Amino acid sequence: MPRPPLTVRSFAPIAAPDARLLILGSMPGVASLDAGQYYAHPQNAFWRIMGELVQAGPDKSYDERTRILRKRGIAVWDVLKSCVRPGSLDADIRDEVPNDFAAFFAAHPRIARIGLNGGKAAASFRAHAARHCPPGVPVARLPSTSPAHAARSFAEKCEMWRAGLGLDASL
Repeated sequence: MPRPPLTVRSFAPIAAPDARLLILGSMPGVASLDAGQYYAHPQNAFWRIMGELVQAGPDKSYDERTRILRKRGIAVWDVLKSCVRPGSLDADIRDEVPNDFAAFFAAHPRIARIGLNGGKAAASFRAHAARHCPPGVPVARLPSTSPAHAARSFAEKCEMWRAGLGLDASL
């Protein structure tokens, strides 16, 4: 019997007060919700990409990875605070409730760049959060790290993330 649609809730952000870069997903998938960790699905490329870009890869513990991100001024959060979704596919998300971006940006005034992890994060950000974004902060739509989106190679995704996040210049 199919699992009934459930209201799912995101996590608190991974963010130091002096964060300069914000990476936003849409909503954690089932594996992440079960583990209580961002990007916990073993096939999700997020932590592999973070390993290549800032040495916060899956070879380290989750606590160590999040510590590295904070130290590097990188925040991770989701656009959505909650939604109804029967599984892990972004296409199944409905009844979106956004996170409080006005409060986040007030508490993190040094955010200078935003990266959106995939199309659903980008669409939800435009619909719910863009109006709270500080003026002049560049926002980049990045290729999804989800295992459901394998149209690009890992190397291509890494380079697109590096460029989109401005890691060569800013961090």
